[in-house]
Amino acid sequence: MLHRIPETEVMDDADEAASYDAMDHTQANMAFVTRLLELGIDHCDKALDLGTGPGDIPILLCGPTQNVSIFAIDLAQSMLDLASRKVELAALSNRITLANMDVKALDLPDASFDAVFSNTILHHIPEPTAMLAEAARVLKPGGLLLIRDLVRPLTKEQLDALVDQHAGNDPLHRKLFADSLHAALTPDELRELADTNGLNDCEIVIDTDRHMSLQRASTAIHH
Repeated sequence: MLHRIPETEVMDDADEAASYDAMDHTQANMAFVTRLLELGIDHCDKALDLGTGPGDIPILLCGPTQNVSIFAIDLAQSMLDLASRKVELAALSNRITLANMDVKALDLPDASFDAVFSNTILHHIPEPTAMLAEAARVLKPGGLLLIRDLVRPLTKEQLDALVDQHAGNDPLHRKLFADSLHAALTPDELRELADTNGLNDCEIVIDTDRHMSLQRASTAIHH
């Protein structure tokens, strides 16, 4: 079994950030927004995006929703610079607020958000339990949670096959993806961390051959 090898937590090199932004994340981002809608994000007023990167998901989310405002944070200023330009171009500064903040130590009040979400950030965190603890702390009781991340393959052969299938031919893209897979958790590891941090009522869903989600629907959904 492959052991977890954490990767660099903060992608704060402008070239690295630009390279990440140049990769095509459209399909994965759209699937993430679709899941947020299924979980009831359109019934939420205040949402927190942990590790927004270049800001694509908050921008996408503003399309199908009318009222949700998004507080989007990242520890990498280079990513926030990219996100800021995109938010301005999309004329969404009234709904999306960006801030430089550490997901492991949020300078935010308890129970202050109707929804908390993050997309493929957890594997960047050396101690993922700190991020999950903070997510649980700032989320209102019954709030929506969606933390999607990569799944660490069981073997080197499985990892190489995923890189061949999804990372294309660019050497840097292949290395970034391989490092991310190696840094990810297994579903069992994520379950244990979620339970330890008071998120035992959240389910784990295997989304694709390389993604899983820790999720809970908003209790504000009206059936």
